[in-house]
Amino acid sequence: MAGPLSHITRLVRAGRALARHDALFPLELRGELPPALLMLLSLGKIQMPWESKVSDSDLAPPQRLANALAELGPSYIKLGQFLATRPDIVGDELAQGMRQLQDNLPPFPTHEARAIVELELNRPLDFLFSSFSDAVAAASIAQVHRATTVPDVNDPEPRDVAVKVLRPNVEARFRNDLDSFFFVARTVERYSETSRRLKPVEIVQTLADSVAMEMDFRLEAAAMSEMGENIARDKGFRVPKVDWDRTAHHVLTLEWVDGIAASDRDALVAAGHDMKALGTRVIQSFLTHALRDGFFHADMHQGNLFVDPDGTLVAVDFGIMGRLDAHQRRMMAEILYGFVKRDYRRVAEMHFLAGYVPPNKSVDAFAQALRSVGEPIFGRTARDVSMGRLLAQLFQVTEQFEMKTRPELILLQKTMVVIEGVARHFDPDHNIWESAEPVLKEWMTTQLAPEARLGDVAEGAAQLGRLAGNLPDFLARAERTARLLSDSVDEQGLKLHPSSTEALARAQGNRSWASPALWAIIGAFVAVLAIKLL
Repeated sequence: MAGPLSHITRLVRAGRALARHDALFPLELRGELPPALLMLLSLGKIQMPWESKVSDSDLAPPQRLANALAELGPSYIKLGQFLATRPDIVGDELAQGMRQLQDNLPPFPTHEARAIVELELNRPLDFLFSSFSDAVAAASIAQVHRATTVPDVNDPEPRDVAVKVLRPNVEARFRNDLDSFFFVARTVERYSETSRRLKPVEIVQTLADSVAMEMDFRLEAAAMSEMGENIARDKGFRVPKVDWDRTAHHVLTLEWVDGIAASDRDALVAAGHDMKALGTRVIQSFLTHALRDGFFHADMHQGNLFVDPDGTLVAVDFGIMGRLDAHQRRMMAEILYGFVKRDYRRVAEMHFLAGYVPPNKSVDAFAQALRSVGEPIFGRTARDVSMGRLLAQLFQVTEQFEMKTRPELILLQKTMVVIEGVARHFDPDHNIWESAEPVLKEWMTTQLAPEARLGDVAEGAAQLGRLAGNLPDFLARAERTARLLSDSVDEQGLKLHPSSTEALARAQGNRSWASPALWAIIGAFVAVLAIKLL
């Protein structure tokens, strides 16, 4: 574990980069930070003779911040990408700017990649691949090589594959930088009361957990495999197959995708693809994954999508995934469908039923607040209406009703904004709501069908059965408790130990009859009487 001096050195480096790019503006808490910390940050404004002059002063603030993070390297690039998923923390404008953060870095030497593959798979590379190219893409955590498999008994035909290899020493670098992030987060929390509501230490911990999962390619392979099973019967969307024999902690091998990159719109048009259909497909595929399966690709931007010759979308890079349980899926569908139908009362009721809004709040007042979000979008062109931004506005309104931040819904909202961007990249006039309504309606119909209700009843019966299975043990414990309590009761009433009497007296003095301890004793006494009467 590095000491404070190491953290401060890294902090000075980061502060210099931020200051040189005039990107210290996100530190809204600057006035509350320790003077020494502010001084270290300000050192970055000094131009060293050997440093090239930064000329991005004319850029928008989010762009300047993205450039500074890119200069600082992989850990900070990943930090920026993570912050793009948390508009509730950094604001919509800054989050949008961070989504543009580029992840393209110079590749590391191919001979190092080959050595990593051999070490991870415990076999000479020539036994695994008949060809292994230089890197075709390089990002902050890993780079990708194109290769051809060597046929064997179980796989007699050679196959073109993509081999993803973790960068050398990237884990150690991330570990050191994350230690510094924790140091800053703890310092800010200690000296700034205002910052504590944002929970900076908890945010850094979430980033650390996310990065740890992204750097274990076995987990990414498992995510691809799970989604592949979920969508096996779907048309228009697929994921590459994983080569498990050539996959390990730091190496991921999957089928090579020959489709056109979704980011290359001109090439898609030239190939004769139906751009309106692609816009519809990406929206409906995402909603199907989120609602039906509760498992969705949470980083599905144009760079992670390809289009097969038949128009099928192919997704790659499954390092960031989102999950929704049954209640969260119902919540999402009811919210979106309620806005489509302008049924604000139903949307409000769902928030209360899900426990997202405290029961002491007014359903009618909440419905009115929802109307203030929904009504402005009607009568406007589809191009001006964003489903993701609607959810962002919804979350802002719910803060007035003491609705706590739901990280899974924030990730969902961020992903929806990205998906909308892809749909309108394909078709600038795409109507998000028209694409979404059939999926929402079908899911709602399926969930409200008698078969679904019977499934809910069956699940409830199963839970009741599990409870019944524990009932004998519960009754035995209750009988022993009742026997012990009954031994304390005679004709003159309940006998208490002197220390218990003193404790009750103190509790009565502090909280009178509202004391939970006193009510517990009264409840036990009533239970004993009931058992005796029975």
